[in-house]
Amino acid sequence: MNKRILLLGGIGEALAIARQLPSDAIYSLAGLGKVPTDLPCQVRVGGYGGAEGLARFIAAEGIGLLIDATHPYAAQISRNAARAAQLAGIPCWALRRPGWQTGPGDDWREVADWAELTAALAPFRRPLFTLGREPLEHLHEIPAHQHWTVRCLTAQPPAPRAEILGARGPFALDDERALMARIDCDVLISKNSGSQATEHKLQAARERGIPVLVLKRPELPKVEWEFGSGEALLVGLAEGGWR
Repeated sequence: MNKRILLLGGIGEALAIARQLPSDAIYSLAGLGKVPTDLPCQVRVGGYGGAEGLARFIAAEGIGLLIDATHPYAAQISRNAARAAQLAGIPCWALRRPGWQTGPGDDWREVADWAELTAALAPFRRPLFTLGREPLEHLHEIPAHQHWTVRCLTAQPPAPRAEILGARGPFALDDERALMARIDCDVLISKNSGSQATEHKLQAARERGIPVLVLKRPELPKVEWEFGSGEALLVGLAEGGWR
């Protein structure tokens, strides 16, 4: 069996895994964030053209194992990965990071999509969005009584009744407290990514006594093996003879 690995990245744990891969492995990124230049393995940036295109790449490069370590909300990429591995006849492993759990004093309200989010957001005035770029598509829909703060990777020009912040985690607790105080935040909107780099916003919201509207995690495809942490996946690679 070919032991060459293709790792689809997108979260911090994926980068940590990539640092432990052999030189013939490929670390694949969509290209939306910073591209590392100090890895022992190869780095590829860009898409594949769906599941069929990824399957062709796997065959052409002699890949023996596909690892899906993309963001928990990148459902289409995960579906493409599972299907491509099936088409190519190789195993697909996935890093499925567990979500955050509510604690004492939390007021979390789960929403399934943008329509539910909009309805749940109606009573509030100063929301802080931490969903990435999606809210930027709805800036023309901001109600007259609201002012949005949208945090995403890349700063954008301000819009009427909106401030767009460009920032990348990790975010310190004191900085999250300061941001929410500055904008007089009365509701936080978040994905349940489970990332340690961004969880301090939840504590800051708890301390302010404000609710958190949580976008429900999408259903992800079944794969041969699922791991709850990067450390567990690295152990699996070692035990399976992939490293």
